[in-house]
Amino acid sequence: MGRHLVPRLRSAGREVITISRSGADISWGEQRAIDRAVDGASLVIGLAGKSVNCRYTPENRAEIFRSRLDTTASLSSAIADATDPPPLWINSSTATIYRHAEDRPMTESSGDLGAGFSVDVAKAWERALFADDLPHTRRVALRSAIVLGHGGVLGPLERLARLGLGGAQHDGRWPVSRARRAAGTGHFSGALHGTQRFSWVHVDDVARIIDFLEVTPSIEGPVNAASPNPSDNAGFMATVRRVLGVGFGPPLPRWMLELGAIGIRTETELVLKSRWVIPERLTTAGFAFAYPELEGAVRESFSRTSRSAGSSSGKAKA
Repeated sequence: MGRHLVPRLRSAGREVITISRSGADISWGEQRAIDRAVDGASLVIGLAGKSVNCRYTPENRAEIFRSRLDTTASLSSAIADATDPPPLWINSSTATIYRHAEDRPMTESSGDLGAGFSVDVAKAWERALFADDLPHTRRVALRSAIVLGHGGVLGPLERLARLGLGGAQHDGRWPVSRARRAAGTGHFSGALHGTQRFSWVHVDDVARIIDFLEVTPSIEGPVNAASPNPSDNAGFMATVRRVLGVGFGPPLPRWMLELGAIGIRTETELVLKSRWVIPERLTTAGFAFAYPELEGAVRESFSRTSRSAGSSSGKAKA
């Protein structure tokens, strides 16, 4: 998301100062430099955090928490100490904060928060955002659904589809150890036959949501960044195959997903949890999505990947 936002903001003529572990203007831990960057800024966007696309080992769980909470606390401290604090701070959160939902969609006003490791991370992240008294800075927790665009989740799914493995991911029974139960990292069988809901948002709409929030001072607190038209897993995978021109993809059973997740060091929760999220606050405020429908978002994402590959090829030849 950051790689998409930075050039977009700079092309709009805005000065952008980046903070990251490497390759940025400032490194996390350089608090004085962070303080100077935040003081007088018109907007702070917090996106830092270790990817959850990993096995939930004790070490990875600790780093997932630390990378989110320490960086959020650093930004909060800088804003609290600023002579000219930013009017708006948008910080990442996640739609995973809601429970596994098959019965109804989750909105900011009526959604039920879930339980388990991933939900605990999201709750702690939002608590850190709202912990300090920052009377001059409006704060928004951006509860993002799965973000579609160049790269990200669509990269590995394209490879699977082209290999003939682009079918729906089917849930089912799988043993959950006592240790994983205690850590809240075990996925328990839920939606069957690929009916788990799939909420998504195109990366261009995330950028446009940030623009919209900046000029809509009435919105603060949690905001669902998700298309108003979620799919389900079977429908999403069928759309991926259709856009790629792949005619067939057998469903993948839970046992195969679990073995594959161990092999590529990730967790099946990422594809088996039913995320059914609706952007109530955005639509009520009048935000119009550029990519409200799944097929258009997937098609644009793959075409962007093709354009990027073509551009890179041209540069290599030159």
